[in-house]
Order: sequence, then C-alpha cells, then structure tokens
Amino acid sequence: MQCPICQAETKVVDSRVFPAEMTVRRRRECLSCRFRFTTHERIVLLDVQVIKKDGNREAYKRVKLETGIRKALEKRPFSEEDIQKLVTQIEIEIQKIGGGQISSQKIGQIVIDKLKELDPVAYLRFASVYKSFPDLQTFDSEIDKLKKADK
Repeated sequence: MQCPICQAETKVVDSRVFPAEMTVRRRRECLSCRFRFTTHERIVLLDVQVIKKDGNREAYKRVKLETGIRKALEKRPFSEEDIQKLVTQIEIEIQKIGGGQISSQKIGQIVIDKLKELDPVAYLRFASVYKSFPDLQTFDSEIDKLKKADK
C-alpha cells in the first residue's frame, strides 16, 4: 500500500483481526516519510445484484444498508461497533443465500429478523417503513405481536 502523504511504499507494523466483524485492522508506516496510519480491511460482497421492487437491478451497496440500520438505531444505546457487526451479520446472510442476485425484499426481511432480535424499537422503526404501515392500528398490532412474543 502507498503512503497517503508521499505515495512511497509502506510496511505493516501491527495487525489485529476482529472475527465478529470479519475485518482486519492494520497499523502501517511509510518507509520514506515515516507517516503512520491505520487501514481496515473488510470482506466485500462482489457481483451481487439487488433486484428492486420495480424489477430494476443495481449493484449491492453496503452504505445503503448501513443508512437504513443507522436510522432504525438512531438514539438507541448502540455503538458504531454494534452497527458494523450487525451490517456484517446481514452481509453474511446475503452471502449464504448465494447466487449473483438477491431481491431487495429478501434483504429487507433479513434486516427485519436481525433487528427484531436486537432491539424492538429499532425493529418497529424499520418495519414501519419497510412494511409501509398504512395507519396507527397496524402499528399497534405490530406492537402487540412484539409484546406477546416477549412473554
């Protein structure tokens, strides 16, 4: 890898593996200017096409998944690390399904299932948008289901 300051070669000074996130953190040092910096390596889902509701296709984008999860977990007691772990778990589920394509509905269902296990408020936030709750009665019904499942 090249140094972001002088573009010379760098060496790895330290590596740490984070298995739950499936990432590797590397401390690097420039062989020329001695600048130190950190990189994070993560598994990337390659060549996965997302089939949208309208039939259009687009390349899978982690940032879109992260954005939806961040909105659902906003002002909830979860750290950045928790969010990254959740996104990685969802990506692993997508990878397990296999094939070069997956429907946006299937991704949404995976997210719903993971959020339901993690946090009921985040689940309701995401579900209300994903399932397009038409009114308050639908929302109340979903809350009642969560209460019954919690008992």
